[in-house]
Amino acid sequence: MKDKQFDTRAVHFQSKEPARNTSKAKPIYQTSAFVFKDLDDMESFYEGEKEYLYSRYSNPNTDDLGKGIALLENAEDGVATSSGMAAILAGILVVAKQGDHILASEDLYGGTYQLFADEVTSLGIEVEFVSFEDLANVKGAIKSNTVLLYTESVTNPLLRVEDVEGIIQLGKEYRVKVMIDNTFATPYLLQPYVLGADLVIHSATKYIGGHSDVTAGVLVGHESLIAKARSKIITMGCNLSPFEAWLACRGLKTLSVRMDKQCRNAQALAHALEEDPNIHRVYYPGFVSGKGNGAMVSVDLADHVDVEVFFKSLDWIKIAPTLAGVETTVSYPLRTSHRTIPEELQKELGIGKQLVRISVGIEDEMDIVETFKKAIRLS
Repeated sequence: MKDKQFDTRAVHFQSKEPARNTSKAKPIYQTSAFVFKDLDDMESFYEGEKEYLYSRYSNPNTDDLGKGIALLENAEDGVATSSGMAAILAGILVVAKQGDHILASEDLYGGTYQLFADEVTSLGIEVEFVSFEDLANVKGAIKSNTVLLYTESVTNPLLRVEDVEGIIQLGKEYRVKVMIDNTFATPYLLQPYVLGADLVIHSATKYIGGHSDVTAGVLVGHESLIAKARSKIITMGCNLSPFEAWLACRGLKTLSVRMDKQCRNAQALAHALEEDPNIHRVYYPGFVSGKGNGAMVSVDLADHVDVEVFFKSLDWIKIAPTLAGVETTVSYPLRTSHRTIPEELQKELGIGKQLVRISVGIEDEMDIVETFKKAIRLS
């Protein structure tokens, strides 16, 4: 290469051969495509002899994330996507087509509700929202063309623990697929696939990544379903970038350590706020698993508490529209995550102007508790 001109050397200074040094950490394959020796070598990809051709199809880093979550969920296979919403959409399109009917829990994350209500229905798929609190409601709503039951293992933002096993049994009885959003519980606390769910999704933006620096999703489940999902993700361009996947994989390694601390902190905060006369109600899961009940706490502030002042009085605790980082944050569902759902449903579910959702971090337990108590006193 020394005999080439400057511009050529500037582009081709890196060796074509892989590094001979073996890295302890997985390298980032920040490339759009992979190269081949000749046309026969390229053809070997299409014959299944080589894994990688183009990063929209697959990449070592994105494969690590999909297969890593599948491993923790004890699922057959998994695929990474550009976001949790992309993972949900891919799962839906694998199961449902025009003329099919989906039953979805009415107390979903607002973005998921909007996806079903606006986009999925525009494809000619009927979506019906029902309360999953009483499975008799679900059973009574199943029709001959129902193909999917969809819910969250722990609901957002009121933290209702879903009867996942009951829903799965219902799905089996009526031969309907079941997809569970397991973002809040994480595979550390709960594994819906082991219980019999067909598909499980995660917004890896949340606890999987864990550090508020990545947007990603993962869909895991039966090998045949994931193969179909992977094909749709490739075609729709819902793939995840290698760097985002690498960050999420790095976060995944400390999932259990973070969740242990965050669950303990959340439980301490929930118990402390239950005793506060300025809190009308505390929402905290009764039981998710023997390892913990999650790291989210939602509260209805008493009517006399000024919400605006409360948010301004939180000192070092940040206001954010998302959740699950190592830092404690608060959000206001009425104006963020659930602002797009119908007003009637907001009222029916109890998503009102005094509702605050708290994502509890890894800070000192007493600092978290005292900061919230002070903010409430000042309000």
